Amino acid sequence: MPSYSTPGVYIEEIAVFPPSIAPVATAIPAFIGYTEKALGRQGEDLTNVAVRITSLLEYEAFYGLAPVQDMAIAITKRVTSGGSLLGVNVAWTTRPAIPAQFMYYSMQLYFANGGGPCYIYSVGPHGNASKAALTNAIAALEAADEPTLLVFPDSVKLSDADHGSVVDAALLSCNKMQDRFTIADVRNAIAGGTDDNAKVTANFRARVASNNTELTKYGAAYFPYLSTNVPFRAADANITMTTFNVTTVADNGTEATAAFPNAATKKLNDAALDIKGKETAVYAAVQAFIGEAYVTVPPSGAIAGVYARVDRTRGVWKAPANVGLTLVLGPAVNVTNDLQDGLNIDATTGKSVNAIRAFFGKGTIVWGARTLAGNDNEWRYINVRRFANFVEESVEKAIGTFVFEPNDANTWIKVRTMIENFLINQWRDGALMGAKPEHAFRVVVGLGQTMSPQDILDGYMIVEVHLAIVRPAEFIVLRFMQKLPES
Repeated sequence: MPSYSTPGVYIEEIAVFPPSIAPVATAIPAFIGYTEKALGRQGEDLTNVAVRITSLLEYEAFYGLAPVQDMAIAITKRVTSGGSLLGVNVAWTTRPAIPAQFMYYSMQLYFANGGGPCYIYSVGPHGNASKAALTNAIAALEAADEPTLLVFPDSVKLSDADHGSVVDAALLSCNKMQDRFTIADVRNAIAGGTDDNAKVTANFRARVASNNTELTKYGAAYFPYLSTNVPFRAADANITMTTFNVTTVADNGTEATAAFPNAATKKLNDAALDIKGKETAVYAAVQAFIGEAYVTVPPSGAIAGVYARVDRTRGVWKAPANVGLTLVLGPAVNVTNDLQDGLNIDATTGKSVNAIRAFFGKGTIVWGARTLAGNDNEWRYINVRRFANFVEESVEKAIGTFVFEPNDANTWIKVRTMIENFLINQWRDGALMGAKPEHAFRVVVGLGQTMSPQDILDGYMIVEVHLAIVRPAEFIVLRFMQKLPES
């Protein structure tokens, strides 16, 4: 009771509710890679700086676009003997498939598949990937509190060993911070490349976190690359006309072909030829043709968008699987049940790799929900690991208000009640198993329960939180049998 001296009426507000726990954000990826530029609103250098953005337009404003793709085409213009245009045929001399850098295309897939706020960490302009640059960026991002996912699509440009080192660096960082999760790509997961389990083991499993479940539980890997309907960034100066022929069709149907004057091995923007100004039909045909040259990219950007979408629409406790992908024509490798058997469960290394598959009538679906610790009963599933991260960080931030409070029963009751109220909301949302809250979780704190008298003398307040986190129904078994008729 305060000491009052002047007669009058005084109001005292008494807090009766315990402090609450605010849920932290769960799907804030940090994208690490190479960008066209890295300039802020005032022209400041954003290289090696973590910058929060909320849209693809912001990314383009600060970091630019993808590198312009070099292309080589062959053109045949068909005309009548009188010079009337019959048509233009364009064909690839060298068809592009895999772009030189992945960051911009990954950002397109991220936002298209439900992504929201994220961080960009540019390690420099477009060029050859560097293991040191990417691993240094992962370490630097530990200073940023908000990111909960690490994504580095340009890492697949490294060698198998260096890519494995970058994934390891990310897993180590996640294990250290305990508030983030790694989304990794399998290298060269394209048709004609890494398309069987032996090669996945050789170029990925054997290179990552040698059977250390303390690390592998903090990451997940995805296979294969995605064939998208996102076109390459093209420019006339980068399109080479290896041939430009003119086929004249006479009235009797005979054809004669001759090279367009001085057109061989010329660029589409050659000023002397002036294709855009003088050969408008040819130019339009070329633009339409190269507009259907689509990129094939690693899946991590799209998967990060799926995580964000599922977290927003269902919750972090829902496995980010059996979800369709946008801007994707299909997986670059047709994954069969036999192939996925070895991807999903690997008895030797235990490192599960999640498959992305195409199903008739459904489209392209994320068809796996395991962490790299695929043989670990406790941390096998992505949603279990990420929900635990979510609860741990949310509770940790809220409990900070009790540091240096009296270590007595009054404080213990406040702490326990605060955590229980938070977990009841999670149970109601469907994140925890059990018909009653007491079946779903238990919070224990107190002398003789979690602390000894010596613990209290040493300044320790120990709180135990037990959770029954929901797990996905990964294998649904239907049992059918015939039944004898009853009279």
